[in-house]
Amino acid sequence: RDFKRMEVEDVDVDGEICVGLPRKRQVVVLEHSLHVVTPGDVITTDTGFMRGHGTYVEGETIKASVAGVVERVNKLICVRPVRTRYTGEIGDVVVGRIIEVGQRRWKVDTFSRLDSVLMLSSINLPGGILRRRSAEDELMMRSYFKEGDLISAEVQSVFSDVSLSLHTRSLKYGKAIHHCMSVQTVCKYCSYLS
Repeated sequence: RDFKRMEVEDVDVDGEICVGLPRKRQVVVLEHSLHVVTPGDVITTDTGFMRGHGTYVEGETIKASVAGVVERVNKLICVRPVRTRYTGEIGDVVVGRIIEVGQRRWKVDTFSRLDSVLMLSSINLPGGILRRRSAEDELMMRSYFKEGDLISAEVQSVFSDVSLSLHTRSLKYGKAIHHCMSVQTVCKYCSYLS
């Protein structure tokens, strides 16, 4: 008998020898492998491509303006940043911290590009009272939410500058009473490490 030389494919994952017809070696080439770039890296010198977000043209080359992964859709080249801020969409449930109490509104830090806004007219009044907001409600705003309070809310709308308008009109949204957000402390109410 002629013994053929064993190839890598002839050995199973467990180290057992596979019995059967000899197989052809398959080479898998990934067309869309990750191409990570840093600012200033040349993405392409081909003039047939259009530049997208995260890129700029210098001479006849397209270069990256942010650190991230190159994405190509037909003839459009973009760089998706590795780390970016939250971009909200209508209906998203967010957790944020009140950073400022203003006239008929609260500014909320939701880790988005700009501070979010929670209007006085967009909250449930204590007791579930449905009525028009008055000047007295405006004076009592700090009793509803004050600076440093942690809240959950829903994105009501997205403004043209990508800032978010929030609302807490449902009973499942509002102030998070028993949760801590201090760095590396254990909450005495719920034992969460935050």
